[in-house]
Amino acid sequence: MLKIYTPQQASATILRRAPLNQQFPRFGGQPSPPEVVAQILASVRDEGDAALKRWTTLLDRVTLDDFRVPAERIQNAPREIAPELLQALELAAQRIRAFHQKQPLPGWQTRELGGVLGQRVSPIARVGVYVPGGRAPLPSSLLMSAIPAQVAGVPEIVVCTPPNPPPVILAAARICGLQDIFQLGGAQAIAALAFGTASIPKVDKIVGAGNLYVTLAKQQVFGLVGLDGLAGPTETMIIADHTANPRWIAADLMAQAEHDVLASAILLTPSRELAAAVQAEVARQIEQLPTADVVARALRDHGGIVLVPDLDTAAALANDYAAEHLCLSLQDPDALLPQLKNAGGIFIGERSFEVLGDYLAGPSHVMPTAGTARFASPLNVLDFVKITSIVRLDNETSRALSPPAARLARAESLDAHARAAELRLNRT
Repeated sequence: MLKIYTPQQASATILRRAPLNQQFPRFGGQPSPPEVVAQILASVRDEGDAALKRWTTLLDRVTLDDFRVPAERIQNAPREIAPELLQALELAAQRIRAFHQKQPLPGWQTRELGGVLGQRVSPIARVGVYVPGGRAPLPSSLLMSAIPAQVAGVPEIVVCTPPNPPPVILAAARICGLQDIFQLGGAQAIAALAFGTASIPKVDKIVGAGNLYVTLAKQQVFGLVGLDGLAGPTETMIIADHTANPRWIAADLMAQAEHDVLASAILLTPSRELAAAVQAEVARQIEQLPTADVVARALRDHGGIVLVPDLDTAAALANDYAAEHLCLSLQDPDALLPQLKNAGGIFIGERSFEVLGDYLAGPSHVMPTAGTARFASPLNVLDFVKITSIVRLDNETSRALSPPAARLARAESLDAHARAAELRLNRT
């Protein structure tokens, strides 16, 4: 079930990712997913709430007169879930908030460059948070997206989640103090947040992962609104040596694989004995899982064990792959850590396993996927602020900079720029 690859074999198979638009090919002449999404976006832009109601009836098989979740449902939701679950949500919210409150957001000014120059940091005015429904509700995604925005000082947060959200989603919203919760899923929710309708306020930035259609919708509205990123299938990579616990490694791989049949779960190890032991543990443990079918398919198509000659090779492969989650189950993880440059999150040691990062560790679990960890970061407080440059030059500095500014402007054939600078050399 869990195959063993050489580095060369893995680079040609499980370490390669399909582009977003090719993950679901066209069947039988039907419109492609990007074409379907474009149609949904255009209809919502042109027709507003009428299009939202039509798409919700068609795709979700729910007819709604009002998309807003009533305030009393949000208010009562914590009493509708088990007390232990409510306590877990509250603990998660507490740790997520405490972690992000440690992140500095410094504006600054200097007089060392002539006059006053600096940067002003201010929160985005209105943010939309998409919370997926899918096979199971994901209240953790609401906490992980909304709380960093609140810490940043965003004054208005709008949440969209598929129709008839369960009490656990609304309880998470209640814990965060959120009131603007709308029953909208899929590409139509992204369209509503991007364009605005009579019922749904237009936002300045959209965050939160979803299915392929949600991701394609985000891709198509980028520029009209800001985005946190384009989420591909979730992925984890584990680097382990002979000291690792094969039962735990197998459990961690399967925990990732149960997200989705497209999820990736990959082990890199120089230990042939560990590879064999993990193979055996996966075969044994999977029989106990109610999600065994999903796990088996994900591990078959996108998972595997890569037998590397040494940990340096593992680090090189990890940097090329740039996994969303990179887990180190090593005798001396700190020795390898400086070599690891690309990952959404690095989980050091077998007690810092990725499932805790999904829920309670503190950092947002909204992390870059599909190799974008080469240039992107996990969702954090900086995603919800904007930086404004402040320029207040004194007269002496302005006069000194005007001639070289004019020379640069004329080198670019921008005479009006040059004249605007040269005029400042005169007193009038």
